[in-house]
Amino acid sequence: MPITSSRTSPTLIGAHLVGSINLPDAAAVFTTAAEHLGDQLVRIPDGEVGERFYWLQFQTFRFDETPGLERVGELGFKIRDTFDVRPFRLDGSVDAAALVFPDLGYATAALESYAEFARLRDSGALAEGVRFQVSLPTPAAVVGAFFVPEDRAAVEPVYEQALFGDLERILVGIPHRDLAIQWDTAVEFALLEEGAPGLPGLTAWFDDTLGGIVERAARQAAAVPDDVQVGYHLCYGDIEEAHFVQPTDAGKLADFIGGVLAARPRTIDFIHLPVPIERDDEAYFAPLIGLDIPEETAIHLGLVHHEDGVEGARRRIAAAGSAISTFGVATECGFGRGPSERTAPLFDLHREILTGVLADAR
Repeated sequence: MPITSSRTSPTLIGAHLVGSINLPDAAAVFTTAAEHLGDQLVRIPDGEVGERFYWLQFQTFRFDETPGLERVGELGFKIRDTFDVRPFRLDGSVDAAALVFPDLGYATAALESYAEFARLRDSGALAEGVRFQVSLPTPAAVVGAFFVPEDRAAVEPVYEQALFGDLERILVGIPHRDLAIQWDTAVEFALLEEGAPGLPGLTAWFDDTLGGIVERAARQAAAVPDDVQVGYHLCYGDIEEAHFVQPTDAGKLADFIGGVLAARPRTIDFIHLPVPIERDDEAYFAPLIGLDIPEETAIHLGLVHHEDGVEGARRRIAAAGSAISTFGVATECGFGRGPSERTAPLFDLHREILTGVLADAR
């Protein structure tokens, strides 16, 4: 049921979990999320557990196994002592169009997690009607993050085809009534910011940066059938719990939302966007004013921060209400890279924020 605040006037429509959650396995994610948030959730991800814990970094393991690709430079720094940060390039032995990637891992993980999701739902541990959320990176994010600039244009369509192949396996293996697909759109905002400090030297390899990003996003939505929910997680990065650049305001986020809704080939069920902890001012949200958001598209604002809890969220909710009347609450990004002991309290914080607003409205 929507929660309405008489103080700020927005209607809150529950909680959204972006994807990564620091718990040991999918079963723990499903049961803990259900126990703490229950009827506030429309979708539950599997937490991106195991090798997926650092978003798309595990894809580099697949590229290491791909004939025709090689690393550039000498081995040095590794993220979390696990992920080699050296970029890849075509080694000249295989044409880009002929690259054959090994199993990317997304479909395999989703099918395994869905079996656990279905078991728990059938046992009554999960509510009927809640959907299993699969978070996929955009092909541009993977190629932009891991390939040298001169090879990105050639590799992107091949990787896109492979990722869409994983998507097809998911669509075949999971009942559509149970499924939601979230496209994680982060590197694209580094491209739009043109030289984000956290991702130096990353620029678009296609003309018309915004237009190219929107065109790709529409293609990603079109790959998902109408009876499967589809949405986007818009992100400014989560490199050790920090953005690659702090957005000046929601302007570039609004540009993406307006573009993808105008170009949409089907219903867009949800869009999530970040709200930095210090942005409890109306100016941050002002670019969202006037966006033509269809009633069937749920907006979720990543305004929940563990550092300032309920009171900080209240300030950001009040400011957001100046621009958008209905939204759900979320963290800015997944919280799989934070300490595990923070996980359950973050779930509780979502509920405390939502129930506190409800109390204010009475």
